[in-house]
Amino acid sequence: MRARPFSVVPQFALLLLGIGLAAQLVWTVLLPRSAAEVENLPPPPSLAMLQVASFGEPIGFTKALLLYLQSFDDQPGVVAAFRKLDYPRMQTWLERTLQLDSKTQYPLFLASRIYGSVGDPAKRRSMFDFVYQQFLLDPNRRWESLAFATLMTRHQLNDLYQAHIYAQALQQYATAPEVPSWAKQMDIFMLEDMGLYQQAIDQLDALIHGTEPIDSHELNFLQERMDGIKAKLAAER
Repeated sequence: MRARPFSVVPQFALLLLGIGLAAQLVWTVLLPRSAAEVENLPPPPSLAMLQVASFGEPIGFTKALLLYLQSFDDQPGVVAAFRKLDYPRMQTWLERTLQLDSKTQYPLFLASRIYGSVGDPAKRRSMFDFVYQQFLLDPNRRWESLAFATLMTRHQLNDLYQAHIYAQALQQYATAPEVPSWAKQMDIFMLEDMGLYQQAIDQLDALIHGTEPIDSHELNFLQERMDGIKAKLAAER
């Protein structure tokens, strides 16, 4: 039997559905849980169901959803709780909140700085990759979380190649004037750390002689950086 679209469902039924979802959400947030129940984060409802439950107030409802998600780790033994969380399921929940309110920064803040701080390297990589994928959908709004993930990938996971991928994406896609220059220039430092000195020099040269205005302090910094990398390149020859 073919599934019916939401448009053919009576409005009173949608209203009851929304009330039920909202009530379940509030009840779950308020109900105390033991650490043994942390694994039981349920699968998220479909986006259509969440839109119904929001009653036309997606921003406020998104905040409630995020409180709901945090209730699964806001308890004694928080580090252990993070380790027990189903990360793919958590990522789907976070994705739902971004679909409801695309302007909110908080889901990616949680992903990069909270759920990305767990001691399990595989889970950290998974969460940082989630941040990267969501960044690509709205680079000029979501650059900050990817910049943080880039630093953590480089200095805590010691994965220079993956950090280079993230930094390269920041340089290519986060192009709005309000994105700070340090975020756009992160790939230069990754290239230097990888020993790809000529590529780093080429990027610095393009910045110094490019069409975008640069203040004198930043220009001096870039020139000094290029001179330092040129010295490293010369020492290799």
